[in-house]
Amino acid sequence: MVSIFFSFLHYQWWWFLVLFLAPDLGMIGYAFGNRAGAFAYNLFHHKAVAIAIYLAGSFFLLPVLQLIGVTMFSHAAFDRMLGYGLKYEQGFRHTHLGTIGKAQKEDDQLF
Repeated sequence: MVSIFFSFLHYQWWWFLVLFLAPDLGMIGYAFGNRAGAFAYNLFHHKAVAIAIYLAGSFFLLPVLQLIGVTMFSHAAFDRMLGYGLKYEQGFRHTHLGTIGKAQKEDDQLF
């Protein structure tokens, strides 16, 4: 589905591949604490933000914003597929989809 929106843009496919991991730059926020990290990470990984950026690019005829929106949405969808959700302020491992990482696996073994 996202490839349909990308195909309307006049960028070569390698741009999508190069920028696909760019939203993970939001993790830099964790250098300033869990609260700032969760805010920055969620801002870069929220699908509604990605859609808003894409629509702004469509409205203002700015293909670069459309590229950013498509890339952010694709990355966020891929993260959800892998089980990485939006972060809570308690720490990076605490997401709206549950706890991720080694601690989760240990908890699963208890049952």
